[in-house]
Amino acid sequence: MKKRLSIVIGSGGILCASSLGLIKALQSEGIQPSMAVGCSGGSLYASIIALGIDSEIAQSLTIDLYKNDVVEGYTSNLRAAMTGETRFTESSGLVDDKVMLERLSIAFGEKTFKDTIMPLYIVATEFYSGEAKVISSGKIVDATRASSAIPMVFPPVKIGEHLFVDGAVSNPLPIDVAIREGSDLIIAMGFELPIRKRMNSYAAVTSHLNSLYMNNILKSSFAFYNAASHAEIISILPTFDRQIGGFDHHQLPYIIEQGEKATAEHISYIKKLLDN
Repeated sequence: MKKRLSIVIGSGGILCASSLGLIKALQSEGIQPSMAVGCSGGSLYASIIALGIDSEIAQSLTIDLYKNDVVEGYTSNLRAAMTGETRFTESSGLVDDKVMLERLSIAFGEKTFKDTIMPLYIVATEFYSGEAKVISSGKIVDATRASSAIPMVFPPVKIGEHLFVDGAVSNPLPIDVAIREGSDLIIAMGFELPIRKRMNSYAAVTSHLNSLYMNNILKSSFAFYNAASHAEIISILPTFDRQIGGFDHHQLPYIIEQGEKATAEHISYIKKLLDN
């Protein structure tokens, strides 16, 4: 009996598009996953994989989602929130999510988890408790929007009785979901956030500290599940030798290429495991 192969894609913004290279590398060897798990930006690509969406459409979606107009008004809204000019509550965000929802709807439309060609699991964070919650039913647009609701930037999303924010807050690389759902071979693609050597602003210091704790969580997750689980976990961490900003969609070909290269290094081992 073939091992059940799962793809887990963690948080990482536009870098998550590296998973398009991952799938390209697997497909070139005739390897087809049987489950997709995603969190935050990774939820978009887990959904794309699970729905069998064409890579050209996936790239077009990436370009649209990482244009500056998606977060238009962020600076002025932040200033208004800091001065108290604008009332800010747990349901607020500094950016109207209308544009983001429009772009997600172009890709996923009215599709639900029942429309996937393989099981799909998306992780988001319950706002009040901070617990990671797995979404596996309903509209995929709602699930991906909830999982990628960057705290303070985009408004939280209400699904049922729960208010959700970004899955990265609680589980930036949800390997545990794939283990719990019965996978015994897991390809986990994660992303280390860039750290700074020099900082000259509040935003730069905040960004640096955020990168430090997110990278530590990522490394700890890999170490824990490798030690505690009977599943075979193959960690793929694409590396980038150039700076990539959060909206550098023009670097998409390079990002995909690095994902493919990082995966290619493990292909022979993956094939060996699948054949045994």
